[in-house]
Amino acid sequence: MTRALFPALLALLSASSLSAQDCVALKDAKIDRGAINSAEVVDSGSFRHPITGAVYDHLPTFCRVRGELPPTADSDIRFEVWLPEKAWNGRYLGVGNGGFAGEIDYRALAGDVVNGFAAAATDTGHFGDSEDASWAYQHPEKIADFGWRAIHLTAQTAKQIVAAYYGKPAAHAYFDSCSDGGREALMEAQRFPDDYDGILAGAPANNWAAMLGGGLVGLQQTNLDPAAIIPDLKLPAIERASLAACDQLDGVKDGIVSDPEKCQFDPSSLLCKHGDSLDCLTAPQLASLRHIYAGGATPDGHVIFPGFLPGDEDGWHPWLVGSGPLGSSGAQYVRNYFRYMVENDPKFNILAAPIETSLADARAKTSRDLDSTNPDLRGFAARGGKLILYHGWNDPAISPWNTIRYYQSVQQTMGATESFLRLYMAPGVEHCVGGPGPDSFGQLGVPAEKNHGLFDVLQTWVESGTPPAEVIAAKYSHDQKPLMTRPLCPYPQVAKYDGSGDTNLAASFSCSQP
Repeated sequence: MTRALFPALLALLSASSLSAQDCVALKDAKIDRGAINSAEVVDSGSFRHPITGAVYDHLPTFCRVRGELPPTADSDIRFEVWLPEKAWNGRYLGVGNGGFAGEIDYRALAGDVVNGFAAAATDTGHFGDSEDASWAYQHPEKIADFGWRAIHLTAQTAKQIVAAYYGKPAAHAYFDSCSDGGREALMEAQRFPDDYDGILAGAPANNWAAMLGGGLVGLQQTNLDPAAIIPDLKLPAIERASLAACDQLDGVKDGIVSDPEKCQFDPSSLLCKHGDSLDCLTAPQLASLRHIYAGGATPDGHVIFPGFLPGDEDGWHPWLVGSGPLGSSGAQYVRNYFRYMVENDPKFNILAAPIETSLADARAKTSRDLDSTNPDLRGFAARGGKLILYHGWNDPAISPWNTIRYYQSVQQTMGATESFLRLYMAPGVEHCVGGPGPDSFGQLGVPAEKNHGLFDVLQTWVESGTPPAEVIAAKYSHDQKPLMTRPLCPYPQVAKYDGSGDTNLAASFSCSQP
């Protein structure tokens, strides 16, 4: 592991009068097995994404540090650290990645410096689109960089740069990310418990072998027979039927299934009785729908990875259904994972793959580097670390049952977990954000009711010891007007309508046991 910066670097700068010279001086910092390529002052105002051209406005003046970390001969981990010149809040915030990573998350860095954080991000050691894994072909060290090494080394290096620039270390270190970033978050808590004091992990893709192995099975179950493919035009009819069965379980008919664990939707009501139409499913399509709800399973009935929840089926389009056979994002992830990470065969056919062999290969070749499923968090808990998990109940990318299973496995392994662990399940929320439910609750820099978001309560828990209870989730219009607020309850509690009051206000709901 890198020791990051030499201790002498700490003497280079003074926190009392930071200037452009202080920032530029970081260029000469020595990094073990790496280098700082540039250190420059970015004046207040706008920052333009160097690749996409996206513009992030209202930024303070900050020091932008760019560098590389090559821990092996086949590694090239690029990172950036952004340091507010003034009004630093004394904290460091690590930024995660989505999908197969491959780029610096400038949106997150911009939002973090606006909020006063010194922040760092990495491309995890390769360039590429979030659905592209071709970089991994015959490059096992790059898979390790992506899986765990880049995030850890970036955290170590960034914290040293923070200490050098401000003349003192960050008082607290946090990590906030979702999806693959949620997997990275759990990897940090499990393998490197000293890196972060507080971790907010959303919809974690922490079990790649099972998740994409189950996806392989699911694609075969729903695509081998062309007659079984569900057209995206039928998704609204499926959603209407599931909402009719389960919407009012919380006492309010609002297009949100608030307690999916009690939903007993029987999709057989959708079976076409008088010929095919957009309002019904043929028998093969109905079988596919059952597979989607149940999850990918082996012929003997063993569920490899759990399925998806009713109530927002129209949101399945990009992830589960796509524009045609194998045209979904989910199919892209399964195909590229097996081709370039597992089998090293660009011609690998996901519809012809032998299930048992493919699953065994996935576990043997990638689990060590990619899966963060270890429920033993004693090291993280012992040093006072706090972990908050969250997942949207209507996530069409990663089954929400997976996060519940991990949460329960930690409880089973460690017994009492109240001192360091919470889980929040978000009704009507899709993958990290979006969906019909209130999807703004302080995650990923998304606005929240002041001091009531998940990241807010995580900071309070870490810094004052006050454990989190319910938080307020909000739904905003496109022009950022509030449409709805609801309490987001610590699992297994659910929000239920009190029987009176405005159903669009959180005050009309209470968290209670299911």
